[in-house]
Amino acid sequence: MKSVMTLTTYEQLRAISDPLRSELLMMLLQKPYTGQQLSEQLNISRAKIHYHLKELEKNGLIEIIKKEEKNGIVQKFYQSVARGFTASPDLLPHSEEIDEAARQIFFRMLEKTKSRVLSAPSEAFLKGGSERPSDWNHLGSIFEIRATEEQFQEFIKKFFTLVNDFDKQVEQNNKDANVKLYHVSAYGFQVDTPMFEEPLEIDEE
Repeated sequence: MKSVMTLTTYEQLRAISDPLRSELLMMLLQKPYTGQQLSEQLNISRAKIHYHLKELEKNGLIEIIKKEEKNGIVQKFYQSVARGFTASPDLLPHSEEIDEAARQIFFRMLEKTKSRVLSAPSEAFLKGGSERPSDWNHLGSIFEIRATEEQFQEFIKKFFTLVNDFDKQVEQNNKDANVKLYHVSAYGFQVDTPMFEEPLEIDEE
């Protein structure tokens, strides 16, 4: 699975813009599923699921990674070809479709984060009490910042550098009995009006 796939055709944009297909794609980012498994999880008919899987596969967004035979029936396991998707600059004339595709992906990511919050163990949220959020054992904050586009892009680069630095520790962490699994979601995008009346001041002395 690639880290990011660039969408290059209008048909790929339309495929991701469909709410059900974006939901299927988000599920297939996590692990492989058969059409039957997706049908049972979403409570949607197999015929409808298979139709949309074929559309995603036809547009190169998912692929069959293995087949298993069960009771004489061949089961196909589908998986996303990438963990993220971005639109090629060549598709800018289709700005409405780019907009809708991005919104659908963001919305599905938010839904996944919501489900992770609801299923997290109780100890995930116990260590609070301090007025310094950096002392907590969880991260849950909403920030709105004023910046130029160039400054925000620099912020994004620094964020991914930080994430990649942590990712390099994976092999070492796998051998550490004290390591726990953390879910981290990040969203940042331009808005028109502020959410807060007063700008947030962060005091981390």
